[in-house]
Amino acid sequence: MKQYLSLVQEIFDNGIEKTDRTGTGTISIFGAQRKYDLREGFPMVTTKKVRFDAIIRELLWFLRGSTNINDELTEYTPIWDAWADENGNLGPIYGKQWVAWDEYTENPDGTFKKNQINQVQKAIDLIKNQPDSRRIIVSAWNVADLPKMALMPCHAFFQFNVMGDRLDLQLYQRSADVALGVPYNIASYSALLAMVAQECDLTPGVFVHTLGDVHIYSNHVEGLKEQLKRTSHKLPQLELSKKPFWDIKFEDFKLKNYVHDEVIKFPVAV
Repeated sequence: MKQYLSLVQEIFDNGIEKTDRTGTGTISIFGAQRKYDLREGFPMVTTKKVRFDAIIRELLWFLRGSTNINDELTEYTPIWDAWADENGNLGPIYGKQWVAWDEYTENPDGTFKKNQINQVQKAIDLIKNQPDSRRIIVSAWNVADLPKMALMPCHAFFQFNVMGDRLDLQLYQRSADVALGVPYNIASYSALLAMVAQECDLTPGVFVHTLGDVHIYSNHVEGLKEQLKRTSHKLPQLELSKKPFWDIKFEDFKLKNYVHDEVIKFPVAV
């Protein structure tokens, strides 16, 4: 994962100090991109331990359309606890937008009917039936719903692209916490790419990670400096059970040969 470490170094080399919503303070750059080819191995950060189980459970939670931390999420990814209300609700965040985007159509009598759009399924259908389309996009950035969300989407939208027998995926992430969030984002979208590629009988190819505000929180500086002293290990391999996309469960993912250095703890900026 030299790409990830080079991103950290780029921020230290070129970033400026900025204030932020959380009041923690950051070192930040704007506009960066890294590419991860899944044919070379599964892109898990190896210079610290990253919890693959938490990444996959969260991804599947999104794909179920869930938006409450009490729905099989809390014990695996408690990071969401900080934004949930007293009932565990987060508002219409990622899962809602990905698989149940609200659409209103007008009836002949002037009333409106609410439908729900499964953007992920529509993307899969386009890959299968119109592989040359440049419109295979899933968006979490629903302007009308933003005020209702406990946390506006950081990873705002993603696009698939078919290159022969290979499927690529590009994510635009408006805001990127390099120490905590980015390792999860890389692995999560790479796992999603593997799932969709399998469903469409394609080879999972390149995950392109395009980032807007890329930042290091002031209380993450020392931990990342320690991480930069470490040497990346060989990438692990992802094995995925051969099942229909919507039938895939947590136990269908196997991460093989994940060699990593010890955990570095970073506090969460809320």
